[in-house]
Amino acid sequence: MLETVVVVVHLLGAICVVALVLLQQGKGADAGASFGAGASGTVFGSQGSSTFLSRATAILAATFFLTSLGLAFFAKEKADALTQVGLPDPAVLEVQQVKPAVEDVPVLEEQKPAVEAADVPQAPEQ
Repeated sequence: MLETVVVVVHLLGAICVVALVLLQQGKGADAGASFGAGASGTVFGSQGSSTFLSRATAILAATFFLTSLGLAFFAKEKADALTQVGLPDPAVLEVQQVKPAVEDVPVLEEQKPAVEAADVPQAPEQ
C-alpha cells in the first residue's frame, strides 16, 4: 500500500518537474538581453533571486529525490526477503560446463550397404 503511494507521488512529481522546467524562461530569453540591457547582466538576472516557478521546481525536485530513495529502500527490502526465503544469491551461482564422456555418445551400428558393388551397372565404354 505504502509502496503504491510512493510510486504515484514519484510519477506525479516527475511529470510536474518536467512541466515546470519547460514553462520557465532561460536567463537570456528577454529581448533586451541580446542588446546588453543592464538588468539581464546582473548576478540573479532581471527577475531577482528566485520566482515561484523556480521555488516550486526545487521543492518538486527534492520530493522526486526522496521518493527515489524510498523506492530504492522498498526494492532492497524485497531483495532481502527473497534471499531469506532460500533462493540462492545469483552472484554466488557458478555455471558448470559438463562435457559428455565418450561412453555417453551413441554409436551407430555398422550397416551393410544396400546395393553390392557388383549389382551396379557399369557405364558403356565408348
